Amino acid sequence: MFLRQFYDSSLAQASYLIGCQTTGDAIVVDPIRDIDAYIAAATAEGLRISHVTETHIHADFVSGSRELAARTGATLHLSAEGGTDWQYAFAKADNAHLLHDGDRIEVGNIHLDVMHTPGHTPEHLSFIVTDTPRGVGAMGILSGDFVFVGDVGRPDLLEKAAHVAGTMEASARALFQSLKRFRALPDHLQLWPGHGAGSACGKALGAVPSSTVGYEKLSNWGVAETDEDTFVRGVLDGQPEPPKYFADMKRINRDGPVVLGTMPSPSELPAQEMVSLSHANAWVLDLRDPNLFAGGHVPGSISLPLSRSFSTWAGWIVPYNVDITLLIPQKATGSRGADVARQAARELAMIGLDRVRGWIDADAALLAWSATGQRPHAIAQISAESVAKGMKDGTLQVIDVRGNTEWESGHLPGVTNIPFGLLTDALESLPDAPLVVHCQSGTRSAIAASLLHRLGRTDVQNLVGGFQGWTSAHFPVEH
Repeated sequence: MFLRQFYDSSLAQASYLIGCQTTGDAIVVDPIRDIDAYIAAATAEGLRISHVTETHIHADFVSGSRELAARTGATLHLSAEGGTDWQYAFAKADNAHLLHDGDRIEVGNIHLDVMHTPGHTPEHLSFIVTDTPRGVGAMGILSGDFVFVGDVGRPDLLEKAAHVAGTMEASARALFQSLKRFRALPDHLQLWPGHGAGSACGKALGAVPSSTVGYEKLSNWGVAETDEDTFVRGVLDGQPEPPKYFADMKRINRDGPVVLGTMPSPSELPAQEMVSLSHANAWVLDLRDPNLFAGGHVPGSISLPLSRSFSTWAGWIVPYNVDITLLIPQKATGSRGADVARQAARELAMIGLDRVRGWIDADAALLAWSATGQRPHAIAQISAESVAKGMKDGTLQVIDVRGNTEWESGHLPGVTNIPFGLLTDALESLPDAPLVVHCQSGTRSAIAASLLHRLGRTDVQNLVGGFQGWTSAHFPVEH
């Protein structure tokens, strides 16, 4: 048996290639949309991808199952559990094999036994993997978003992300029952989860890529808890806000992701196009360092530095029905614009933002804008000392754009909490006074300030250093 884990750090997501080295058959479990790595690995090992499956309808990235099946001709296996509201709409058209609890996928001499493990989602499946030639029973469990290293899948997403009201507690109780089945598994089984640290699908995921059932029984609070009411309270408490795009991901993955064929490769656009793109309906993502953006940018553009959190931040604020243009910082990074644009477009495609129309060199875009006789916009930066003074004399209103759990752990006295991805919805309720925004260290608030500028609140300033800068200056904090 051959097994390889693929880990996408921007999504904090793990997928798996499992192959039978005797027959040459292989299966990929929970693939992302960029499928070339699976095909290359299978080819290098002399395997053919004959099966593709996934543990559930994902909320945090566009599934690559349909993409991979279309490219390779592999049989697509999809859950038929969870009731009528959580069936794959494209299953029949794609000739998918529907899976129920107790079914088996045979990949040469390897068996994947299907275990229905609802709670995170109603249709969620886990797969018990057995390498039959060894003759010693099951080897491990592919747990998807059911059990992670150190945590369990969050059961609140149906209500908070998919907006199915009144489902959190029922899902938590379903998850508790699924964990009873998990605890009954042999301790020696290896645990291969679907996510690692940094995923929004849990609140305390470990950074270790795998574990064992026995170790999780000892160390994982959710697996170890045997009182149902205590578990329900614990699993629902302190969950972070799900990114806004999760609802779109559920819809896209249930109805059927568009098959791309290849990853996007945006073309360079003339810098002069920046002038027409400055209107309110265009979405321009400026990938430069936030400090450079604050010093001067084209009005209406959004500061969104290309980092590990790029796709998550984009998913919070960028609508799914708009064209996107990228501003690439070639001179500042010494990189080729086309390469950076491809990387950014790939990250956006991972969450279904497919309408990247092209890229422009950021410096050239600013020059083209300035050539019209209009000055670039700037975002004022303000020190903790000035914020403290403005709060004391009532001349400034401060908005904390971190997540609610961050805010609860400590915040500026009397400051309102609005996570940055919800600012658009809260625009009408914002104070009619000069605003200051802050996050933990300054990056999210830079994005928030650019978004507010785009929405017409050009009186906003960004707190230098964020909450860390405030505490470093020894100003008071509330809890």
